[in-house]
Amino acid sequence: MGNTAWTASKKTVRTRIRNDQSWGEKGFLCFMYVLIVLFSLVCVIPFWIVLVDSFASEASFLQYGYQLIPSAWSLDAYKYLLVGGQFLTSYKNSLVITIAGTVLAVTITSMFAYVLAHPKVKYRDVLSFSTYLAMVLGGGLVGFYMMVANWLHLKDSLWALILPYILNPFYAFILVAFYKSLPYEINEAATIDGAGDIRLFYKIILPISTPVIATVSLFYAIQYWNDWYLSLLFIDNYKLHPLQLMIRQLISNLNVSAYVGGGASYQVTAPTSAIQLATVCLTIGPIVLLYPFLQKYFVKGITIGAVKG
Repeated sequence: MGNTAWTASKKTVRTRIRNDQSWGEKGFLCFMYVLIVLFSLVCVIPFWIVLVDSFASEASFLQYGYQLIPSAWSLDAYKYLLVGGQFLTSYKNSLVITIAGTVLAVTITSMFAYVLAHPKVKYRDVLSFSTYLAMVLGGGLVGFYMMVANWLHLKDSLWALILPYILNPFYAFILVAFYKSLPYEINEAATIDGAGDIRLFYKIILPISTPVIATVSLFYAIQYWNDWYLSLLFIDNYKLHPLQLMIRQLISNLNVSAYVGGGASYQVTAPTSAIQLATVCLTIGPIVLLYPFLQKYFVKGITIGAVKG
């Protein structure tokens, strides 16, 4: 009887522990779900406000400010924005800068990183230290401006917005970490088969480096697409301005009529508040469409260099 009672008591205690753990786990899961929902709302609501308020009338916007559902709808902002042609010109400039800059930057950065990672390059340590030093110290604004504007004569040229970002040391070190993780026997086998360095790099190394190349390409594309600082420094002709500088000028309420080009022919008063939101909505399209295709590579690429057990 004593053993039976003791066994029943132990079973009761275990059942209570399981129930306590179950209720604790359920409570924790509920708390996490609520937290995730709240965090999602915090992230989604600003995008929703920007989207729907870009269709709000200027009078409604001035009277009520930002609303989850506008009290009066209007397409004046989009009409005023698209009627002039400068928006399409700036959009084209941003696309040219982003596509050309990303292709050139990824090509040069990947080749440079392969040199730094190759164990038989004689001065790779010196090059690595110089690259790290440039990343930490930088060249200063005055020297940078003089080099681009006075020595290279790139002022009022789209190349002034492409070349300064063509080699990012941080992205180069990401590629170096990946290249060093590859077995060197691949290089030796390709060399024995008669492949030169260029063929080895383009035919063997690049195809197996797709995750990290896609990740670095996404970083470069976002950097080129979001940059407005270089155009503010080097571009005086507003016809060469990218979208990002156009947004900055519109948000600052500068040169609205020059940018949208509708001041003389379009008889509606410029809806300045809604124009800012409409420009943002039309600008984020390419990056939003690009990211889902690169997401799987991005998840793989960000783990490069991590400690693996």
